[in-house]
Amino acid sequence: MKIVIVGAGKLGVNVAKALLGGDHSVTIIDSEDSVLQKISSQMDVMTINGNAKEIKLLKQLHIDSYDFLIAVTGDDEANLVIASFAKKLGCSKVVARIRDPEHMQQINFIKEALDIDHLVNPDQGITVEIYKYLAEKYTLSNGIFSSGKVSLVEFSVHRMPKLIGKSMKDITKILPDMLVVAISRKGKVIIPHGKEVIEPEDFVYVIGEKGPILALNSKVHERGKYTDLQKVMIIGGGKTGFYLAEMLSEFGAAVKIIEAKKERCHYLSAHLEDVMILHGDATDLTLLEEENLDMMDAVVTATGFDEDNLLLALTAKQHGVDDVIAKVSRTSYAEIISRMGIDMALNPLDITTSNILHFVQGSKKILSSQLIEGQAELMEIIATPHMNILDTPISELDLHDGIIIAAIHRGSEVIIPNGDTEIHEDDRIILLSLLRDRVITESLLKDTGKLGFFRR
Repeated sequence: MKIVIVGAGKLGVNVAKALLGGDHSVTIIDSEDSVLQKISSQMDVMTINGNAKEIKLLKQLHIDSYDFLIAVTGDDEANLVIASFAKKLGCSKVVARIRDPEHMQQINFIKEALDIDHLVNPDQGITVEIYKYLAEKYTLSNGIFSSGKVSLVEFSVHRMPKLIGKSMKDITKILPDMLVVAISRKGKVIIPHGKEVIEPEDFVYVIGEKGPILALNSKVHERGKYTDLQKVMIIGGGKTGFYLAEMLSEFGAAVKIIEAKKERCHYLSAHLEDVMILHGDATDLTLLEEENLDMMDAVVTATGFDEDNLLLALTAKQHGVDDVIAKVSRTSYAEIISRMGIDMALNPLDITTSNILHFVQGSKKILSSQLIEGQAELMEIIATPHMNILDTPISELDLHDGIIIAAIHRGSEVIIPNGDTEIHEDDRIILLSLLRDRVITESLLKDTGKLGFFRR
């Protein structure tokens, strides 16, 4: 496919890298020539220095020959205009990034009026993942995959202590016909393989046929139980803090936002009902203690600075807060986060990239999907005739450590695979992949007919 990305910022580059793993021709447009030169030296893409709002440039590009235009500059209005122009000039599908809450309030009208196929909002995307974790922590994921035949259950291992200390091989005896596809450990999602051992504080994700999973769910969860979420402190009143406060307040939680900028506090007070807005510096421990940090059920750190978010999350954890979530944009902090004991660290860049890729890949490849703590993705795809993983035992594919084949739906049969299992044409494959490995995952979806693509 021919794809043009407008905006060579972090998101644009991240999307380009992921798309290059598939069978795509990528063009990047940006007004900063120095940025484009750096990209050209690192990636096999065509770059154009210019303003994509100029219809002349889009026509010279022959935008009507492109399958997708993805507008991800830092300006909402520019993204909307560029996407709309491209669509009217004949581009098949267009995507625009928007962040302004006022735009989100009229999203359907904007899409229809401007003829934009898909809108993505990084702040809303990360908000949804935080909300799902806090407000729907004990829900069972039923009917998502393979026409309801495959289900996923997630639970803390303290609900099933006999799993603690057991390797994946041992667990197959305790949970027959099921597979542990992911472990959440100290804020980091791990895809377990072979000798991985369950630790006491782990949170596990188990997949299997619907019947056995429902039976397991009845053992590890109290019927109809939801998280007992009453008091939440959000540090940072930016767009993420705004969206999250709005959702959690509607859920019924008592929400408190601490924001350093006075002008922003006025905005929040005017647009959020039943939310306490505090003007202050959250790095001041005295302020946090005065605002009863240790009595919070959950704390979310969502300032614009990764370092502050991590420091504040660690402070909250040291004060005994059960659920602590940090917004962190730098992937280089992943190892640090895993050692800090933070319950969840979410990267809006990864989540937004995944959202865009879904739209680009379309229904022919991805039938359904869901994110796991914003770090991994469980998706269902159809095995096409020339995928290089067909008719080879899974043990011989030598898949990347960040990928696991969780289940196979073949006809009326649900297969929980082992090393000897082979994938056949038209199988529905349920695959779990870390978002950081999205390039490799895209390669898996690529219909090339070339064998050995996954071999190291």
